[in-house]
Amino acid sequence: MNRRILLNCDMGESFGVWQMGDDALAMPLIDQANLACGFHAADPLTMQRTVALAMRYGVRIGAHPSYPDLAGFGRRHLSCSPEEVTALVLYQLGALEAFCRAAGTQLAYVKPHGALYNDLVRDDALFAAVLEACVTYRKGLPLMVLALADNRRELELADTADVPLIFEAFADRAYLADGQLAPRRLAGAIHHEPQRILDQAMAIAHGEPFADIDGKPLQLIADSLCVHGDNPESLAVLRRLRAQLDAL
Repeated sequence: MNRRILLNCDMGESFGVWQMGDDALAMPLIDQANLACGFHAADPLTMQRTVALAMRYGVRIGAHPSYPDLAGFGRRHLSCSPEEVTALVLYQLGALEAFCRAAGTQLAYVKPHGALYNDLVRDDALFAAVLEACVTYRKGLPLMVLALADNRRELELADTADVPLIFEAFADRAYLADGQLAPRRLAGAIHHEPQRILDQAMAIAHGEPFADIDGKPLQLIADSLCVHGDNPESLAVLRRLRAQLDAL
C-alpha cells in the first residue's frame, strides 16, 4: 500500500547557550516541525527563531508541549491531575502561538512530548485532558498521537471531544508488540544504524510490516513519520529519507 506520508521532526529544543540538533539544515527536509514550548526545552528567542525558520521553508508548525521538566528534558513522568494537564498544555500553546501570530501564521497541530506523550497511551483521563486543551484552544486543532497496532480507543476519545487526530510513527525507535514505543532504558530501544532507520521508515510509509524489538512483525498505519532531532544520525537519515519519500 502506497500512501502520502509526511515527515516530522522535534525542533527548537535548544535552551540558552545549550544547543540541540541542527534545525537550520534539517528544516528544509521536513513537512512538520514540532516546536518545544519552554517546559522541556526552548527559550523565547529560540522559539521565535525556529518559527521564522519553519516559515522560511513552508513547514507546518506544531506545538510540542510537555510536563514542566526542564532538568529531565520532559522525559520523566510527573503526577499531574487532568485539570493541571489541560492548563499546562493551554499555557504552552499560547506561548508558541504568540510567536506564530507575530510572524503571520498559526499553530497547525499539537504533539505532546516525552513522558506526557507516552502517558496518553495508558491514561484515558490525561488523554481527555489534552483533547480538551486542543478543542478549547481552537476548534479543529489536530492532535498528533502514537500510531498503535489498534487505535480504536484513541479514535473513540477524540471523536467524543471532536478533535481530529494525526497518527505518528517513529523511524528511529524500536516498538513493542502492541505498537507502543520500547522504553528508552531497554537495549536496542533507539535505532542508530542509518539503514535500519530507513528500512523501518519505508516499511511504515508503504504500510508494510517491520520487526518489533523482539523481531516479530508489526504493521502500523501512520500519517506522519518522526525522526528525532537528538539522534546523531538524524541529518544524514533525513536527507536520504526525504529523497526516498519524494520518489514514492
